[in-house]
Amino acid sequence: MVLTCGIDEAGRGPILGPMVMAGVVLDEQAAGELKLLGVKDSKLLTISRMRELYGKITGLSARHMITVIPAEEIDSALESSTLNLNWLEAQKTAHIISQLKPDKAIIDSPSVNLASYKSYLARLLQDSRTELIVEHKADLNHVECGAASILAKVTRENEIEKIKNQIGNNFGSGYLTDPLTKAFLDDNFDKHPAVFRKSWIPYKRAAETKAQRTLEAFTEVSKNGK
Repeated sequence: MVLTCGIDEAGRGPILGPMVMAGVVLDEQAAGELKLLGVKDSKLLTISRMRELYGKITGLSARHMITVIPAEEIDSALESSTLNLNWLEAQKTAHIISQLKPDKAIIDSPSVNLASYKSYLARLLQDSRTELIVEHKADLNHVECGAASILAKVTRENEIEKIKNQIGNNFGSGYLTDPLTKAFLDDNFDKHPAVFRKSWIPYKRAAETKAQRTLEAFTEVSKNGK
């Protein structure tokens, strides 16, 4: 019986909150059952439907693992001289594979260079005998990756709701295409810095704009004081 692990992420692009990665190990029978239940790329499903499928996926999977990567860790990777977001994702992917020990792993690649990404990932695995399949749109083409994308997306949504409750602010999705998120960044980037990805250019611009305004105000006060 071949056990195949699908790996996918949710939340690479938002300005705030964590990125979540998930791995789901399925045998052929479980993969078939989940496909019949409608498991597919999370982008094609509503959040309510994903929540319904979440328990089906965890119940039918041989093993699964979810990793939450906080904004601070993402910033550290992006500000490092040896890492970037793709390599950070590869490291988390390697850890998931090492923990779940599938016969085969299908990875939805974040990199345009599939060969380079697969090679980097294989080096991280060292002695692993797991067969690696690295593709674009793997979450669309493989039910294992679709299942992983659902676990990652639901977990990411839950984490966002926790942050909203903690700070008492409905900032929307966390993506800057969302007007609520954009307004929250403009008004609260310095009030709730821990939730933001400070390495993102829009956050840096907001901080620089405030620093410039503060300097201008100080200069004006100094002039008037003279």
